[in-house]
Amino acid sequence: MGITKTDGFTSEVNQMAEILKALGHPARLRIIEYLAESPSCICNDLVDELPLAQPTISRHLSELKKVGIIKGVIEGKNVCYCLNEEVLGQVNVLLQNVTKQSLNSKQCC
Repeated sequence: MGITKTDGFTSEVNQMAEILKALGHPARLRIIEYLAESPSCICNDLVDELPLAQPTISRHLSELKKVGIIKGVIEGKNVCYCLNEEVLGQVNVLLQNVTKQSLNSKQCC
């Protein structure tokens, strides 16, 4: 697969594209769901929740953290993760705006 052309788009659009791309994997969506369901930050619980090996989960966590969807805090030997509500709010606003614009345009396909 080739390199995605990002020239000519705003930094905000490029950033949102990276966030949405990171969310485009079932394991990552499940991680997001699990973090949303958790009453506190999680450390090692994901290995028991997902049908994946620890290194694979770590890679998915790394991708989510890279784009800011999750935050990680080091506590001793553990890294504890939680959702970044600000970034998820930005995704929510984008999807609400697109939905609103689509409903208002009364396009017929």
